[in-house]
Amino acid sequence: MHELTNRMTQKYIEKILTARVYDVACESPLEHAKSLSSRLQNRILFKREDLQSVFSFKLRGAYNKISGLSEAVLSQGIIAASAGNHAQGVALAATRMGVRATIVMPRTTPMIKVQAVRALGGKAVLHGDAYDDAFEYAQRLVQEKGLTFIPPFDDPDIIAGQGTVGMEILRQHQEPLDAIFVPVGGGGLLAGIAAYVKYLRPEIKIIGVEPEEAACMHAALKAGRRVTLPQVGLFADGVAVRQAGKETFRICRSTVDEVILVSTDEICAAIKDIFDDTRSIVEPAGALAVAGVKKYVNREQVTGRNLVAVNSGANLNFDRLRHVAERAEIGEQREALLAVNIPEHPGSFRQFCQAIGRRNVTEFNYRYSEAGEAQIFVGVELSEGGAERAELIQHLGALGYPVQDLTDNEVAKLHVRYMVGGHAPSVEDEILYRFQFPERPGALLRFLTRMGKRWNISLFHYRNHGAAYGRVLAGVQVPEDERARFEQYLDELGYPFWNETGNPAYKLFLAH
Repeated sequence: MHELTNRMTQKYIEKILTARVYDVACESPLEHAKSLSSRLQNRILFKREDLQSVFSFKLRGAYNKISGLSEAVLSQGIIAASAGNHAQGVALAATRMGVRATIVMPRTTPMIKVQAVRALGGKAVLHGDAYDDAFEYAQRLVQEKGLTFIPPFDDPDIIAGQGTVGMEILRQHQEPLDAIFVPVGGGGLLAGIAAYVKYLRPEIKIIGVEPEEAACMHAALKAGRRVTLPQVGLFADGVAVRQAGKETFRICRSTVDEVILVSTDEICAAIKDIFDDTRSIVEPAGALAVAGVKKYVNREQVTGRNLVAVNSGANLNFDRLRHVAERAEIGEQREALLAVNIPEHPGSFRQFCQAIGRRNVTEFNYRYSEAGEAQIFVGVELSEGGAERAELIQHLGALGYPVQDLTDNEVAKLHVRYMVGGHAPSVEDEILYRFQFPERPGALLRFLTRMGKRWNISLFHYRNHGAAYGRVLAGVQVPEDERARFEQYLDELGYPFWNETGNPAYKLFLAH
């Protein structure tokens, strides 16, 4: 690994040691996670940034940046663009310093976060459907009103403020430490911690953790340059960043050992792990580090190590808990979702349950079919993880039950499990697409209006998960010779979409 240049090292060490954060931030505790440590056979420590007054580490960098501005600059006011924790950090920091703060937030921002900004003294302005729209509008206000923009991560003072988290970890744990796991969005927290820790304790591994669907730092480190992702998933909205910061990447490429990627299910399982140990509920981005610890331990098969996970935030909408709870058991590999063929005759369900044995059935979806076989969608509780799942599938196959494993099938988990009801024999030319719709008034109407009367919607499923974006599954009847035009329509619509016509869950339970 390349070392930081002496000049950059000295610059950030001095900045972190002199950072002004404790006017608004507390020195968050470093807590032993007893239950998780016992399960993983390593000593796991949680750095509890979720206990800050705004439930996130973001106020550190925001206050350090704002407190370093001149009186002349502050008198003009400051502005930020954010849909989450940075917004609240800037609002609080500005209020403490008696400065006017404008926060531009996308209209899709959950109202709980908008209200939090206003309660902290910030002026929340709603504009656009996504962060990029809010950012562009904030830049326009900078030009029109002479406001000073407070960036979310790509700034030396922001990075230094976040770096105080690393300073505290080394002060709180002076014994041997093997690795620190850090959530990554734009990279401000990772860069700050890495710059400080690698200078004083270079033997400690610094490991970033990103969602698989928003892995901008991982992609940048792999390519050796910053890359812009075409789109990012929004489940862990606190780290849904398309491009790593220029300065954060410069630091991370010289100081970070690796970036681990985790799935949505693994994040949900980590939220549950943190709750089991602390009785606190963190947001998806706040659980990334714990998910990374678990993946690292499983991959490396290490025991007896001292591992720190930074629990970075707890700004979670209550509505999202339903989705988290549904996915946590799969993330822990404690539930299998299976599509199984069973004979269509009396007693077949009882016989199938006997084949499963004493395992608990968590879900069973079935509809009568006139054919000789019926397709069932079944959830089965596991106690031994992936190995038991494979054994169960092999066991059922040996008893003559054709089985398909849908545990890792996103369409099955998000939609089909709630829709199992039989095929539609009269529907012709149906193709299936999965969409992300912005949660704002008129989004569905816009979709339907632009489609007009040209194509018929033959299947539709939508669930609100309390996030900025809803998930939609839609079947549309489109003749073969019109499909190129339909794809063009989808491109013009502007919503992220995926063609799922070939998805096995769809073919088994819903297709013609």
